[in-house]
Amino acid sequence: MADGKPESEAERLTRNLHELLQELRVAQTGVQLLFAFLLTLAFTNRFATLGLADRVVYVATLVAASLAAGLLIAPVSYHRMVFRRHLRPRLVLAAHRMAAGGLGFLVAAVVGAVYLVVDVVFSLRVAAPIAAGIAAWFVLFWYVVPLVARGERRTDRSDRP
Repeated sequence: MADGKPESEAERLTRNLHELLQELRVAQTGVQLLFAFLLTLAFTNRFATLGLADRVVYVATLVAASLAAGLLIAPVSYHRMVFRRHLRPRLVLAAHRMAAGGLGFLVAAVVGAVYLVVDVVFSLRVAAPIAAGIAAWFVLFWYVVPLVARGERRTDRSDRP
């Protein structure tokens, strides 16, 4: 139900698709900015001073950002490919899965980028706990809190917001 009014299955799918596409617009911008930042790092003078471990983290972070961008943009291509083929249920499910995967790779990319910057600015001893804390923060607010809310919603069937 949208705004307390009954909606048909087609209306629900349309609403779900529109909500998902709006969410993807936000995530796409962030991942594209991060990806662009990562692409430029390899061409800076300071990059040449990085050790092997930091270069491995850099490549893993760049790959994670690339995969995140691909998955977060993929629903647009999927929509274009199935447009007017009466596949909206599949589209919504596929786009949901792509978005979830893209957000997972985005977490990895953000954590990797934070690790690299803090390691260059300070040291590995500072970078590792900060990156771990950032990872925990993302997991908590992007996954744990929503999953707890889902569990509470299952046990509390009232119409309270």
